Amino acid sequence: MPTYDYQCRQCQYRFEAKHRISDPQPCCTKCGGACSKLILTAPATHGVMAAGREQAIHALQAQHSNNAHRHGPSCSCCRH
Repeated sequence: MPTYDYQCRQCQYRFEAKHRISDPQPCCTKCGGACSKLILTAPATHGVMAAGREQAIHALQAQHSNNAHRHGPSCSCCRH
């Protein structure tokens, strides 16, 4: 079941609620007021999707090669 983020229109309290997409929006868990649905972050991915995302991130990052380094032996520009 998906998790949704809500913010109360009256007291501004933020909370999460798990329910079906077809269910009505819940009332505020603190004051009982009406709430608005928030979209705060992208959903987390797990398993195969996460592995593909990690591979894509690494493929887009600049590749450092020791052969391309042209500074002297005491240079510390590439050391972390």
